[in-house]
Amino acid sequence: MLKNRFLLPASFALLPAAVMVLANQDWGAYDTGQTLILRGPLKEVRYEDPQARVSLDYQGKEWTVVLGPLSRLESRGMTSTDLKPGRPVTLVGHPRKDGTPELRAERIVLDGRTLELR
Repeated sequence: MLKNRFLLPASFALLPAAVMVLANQDWGAYDTGQTLILRGPLKEVRYEDPQARVSLDYQGKEWTVVLGPLSRLESRGMTSTDLKPGRPVTLVGHPRKDGTPELRAERIVLDGRTLELR
């Protein structure tokens, strides 16, 4: 009986970690054998946890680009002020396997400065 009294609180203690794991991308959904380079002005910027994302128009489609966790971006020298709608960028990464116009970014080029994101 004593074990059961601690099991439920322990389960609730682990819940936030489980939510964070589920919130992260399924990286297996991206085709690492294919690399795309998207160039153009940013259309939308979402610089928020758990993953920063941007979007831009490329070849007649609006692409969503997953940049990575904010802590990783900031450790590589990128801040929220670096990403603004209308700013021209080059994004290099891997597209989704299912054909959805989404890219997992490996690097971003801003004003001639290249930042490795992985």
